[in-house]
Amino acid sequence: MLVVMQHDATTKDVDRVVSIIEEMGYEARPMPGAQRTAVGLVGNDGRVDASRLEALPGVAQIIHVTQPYKQVSREWRSENTVVELAPGVTVGGESVLVIGGPCSVESEEQILSAARIVKAAGGNALRGGAFKPRSSPYSFQGLGKKGLELLARAGKAAGLPIVTEAMDSEGAQMVAELADCIQIGARNMQNYSLLKTVGKMKKPVLLKRGMAATINDLLLSAEYILAEGNESIILCERGVRSFDPAARNMFDLTAIPIVHRLSHLPIIADPSHATGLRDKVIPMARAAVAAGADGVMIEVHPEPDRALSDGAQSLYPDQFTQLVGELRAVAAAIGRNIPPPKTGTA
Repeated sequence: MLVVMQHDATTKDVDRVVSIIEEMGYEARPMPGAQRTAVGLVGNDGRVDASRLEALPGVAQIIHVTQPYKQVSREWRSENTVVELAPGVTVGGESVLVIGGPCSVESEEQILSAARIVKAAGGNALRGGAFKPRSSPYSFQGLGKKGLELLARAGKAAGLPIVTEAMDSEGAQMVAELADCIQIGARNMQNYSLLKTVGKMKKPVLLKRGMAATINDLLLSAEYILAEGNESIILCERGVRSFDPAARNMFDLTAIPIVHRLSHLPIIADPSHATGLRDKVIPMARAAVAAGADGVMIEVHPEPDRALSDGAQSLYPDQFTQLVGELRAVAAAIGRNIPPPKTGTA
């Protein structure tokens, strides 16, 4: 439930609403807005009797949130959430974020080279896997903590914030120490203990849609994170499994406008994992930005043919550079922009 305050409501009015909600046995979350303040009520399993709140001074209206996910819903908050990865690097506003980098951190030379490629092309953040959940137990699993340290070093050298995956609660603690954003992969989208762990952290979380997850499932998983207090959540469409073997996954472009309608959280797209083939990544990245994605995550490798994982979907450096330019044009055509990367060493 949401208690919307009047434009001229005082701090005392808001405090009174908070006090009454807490007396009723629920948790109150004040949310100052550009136009007015709202107070969210959380902790209820069903409909709440709002009669004690409706007549309080400064209360404009009571909104009963109808979605099973409460705090991530557009009913709860009408304004778009803007998540800051680093000073000057945001997701969810007018700009479109470009995250680039290899599937896996393989060596110091490789990740430093990838960081330079991303920075030179105009990318805004660096990705790279240190802990890799793979379908086969015999596939490359990543360099672990060493890979995380190399990724952090490369990001610092290039002046780019870094995004990398955590596979469990222990790994999340390590990632939080060095990364700017914690990625929760598709296989862990419904790992609720991990979601609760990152929900308690003061670090942005990139939550990928599961391979067989509905949009409702994705938003409920985001609710787990937000319910623990972390509001810096970025959703990611990365394709869902389908009956058609023509592509690795079905890239659900419709998820982008649907999520924007249902939730205030930003959503980006990962066409690399969605398609699995570099010649498909490029057109689907353009389509994602045209559909309203708040960013794209693109795999690029200095030498894709020698990549230890996902080489077939990794772009060559010149392809990535060309794609960023094309995405810039698409963004401009719909009234958005791709900001230049932060000033820093490259």
